[in-house]
Amino acid sequence: MGGNVFDLSGKTALVTGASDGIGAHFARLLAKNGARVALTARRAERLHKIAGDINRQGGEAAAAVMDVCDAASVEDAVAGLWTDLGRVDVLVNNAGIAAGGMAVGVAEAEWDAVVDTNLKGAFLVAQNMARRLAAAGGGGSFVNITSILGERAAGNVAAYAASKAALAHLTRVLALEWARHGIRVNAIAPGYIGTAMNRQFFATEAGRNTIKKIPQRRIGEPRDLDGALLLLASDASSYMTGSTIVVDGGHLQSSL
Repeated sequence: MGGNVFDLSGKTALVTGASDGIGAHFARLLAKNGARVALTARRAERLHKIAGDINRQGGEAAAAVMDVCDAASVEDAVAGLWTDLGRVDVLVNNAGIAAGGMAVGVAEAEWDAVVDTNLKGAFLVAQNMARRLAAAGGGGSFVNITSILGERAAGNVAAYAASKAALAHLTRVLALEWARHGIRVNAIAPGYIGTAMNRQFFATEAGRNTIKKIPQRRIGEPRDLDGALLLLASDASSYMTGSTIVVDGGHLQSSL
């Protein structure tokens, strides 16, 4: 390979859960590195604002409302984006939700919402994309966003941890099945990453105690995931599939 192996020029990337937080950061990052970007989530206003920002800054982006838990919604959104932007080469399965509390108190509806979004949703989008890519001649790179909570046990997050552990194993299964189509399926397992949703917690005593357990003694920032995402989305990882890259400041080597 010559030149910049992380360059995504000529590729189109679809990011789920792109209306805020890490998903919005990923969409902007991919656009800055040459990709056309398809942003999906349930909040139309936020999606179109971020897509507009990318377009005004010289990138190329389109947005589509998508409920990852609904196969019909996935089909409609993906079909529209393939029409607007052409073949989509990269999928970033980022959409996810969490719920806390002891397992004995988790309501069935709460469990279903977390597992359906984090696991079923990722599968439905990947399946839809894989069918399209296989029919178009194959190729492509899928990046599932898992978590270190899917790698080791922690209390009060049963549904979330189980769904992320299952997504990590699904990554390996899909990598095995879809290699014949030239589709690579890998994952990033972030540790604690600072976003607008959790910064208040990390300012509390409990949050500060959590930070003390991280060998680097800090939470991550969205930009700390940039290298892993660009590696897996680009041709730089052309011989990688079924792999998980952990980005956690060394937290897995310590106590959760």
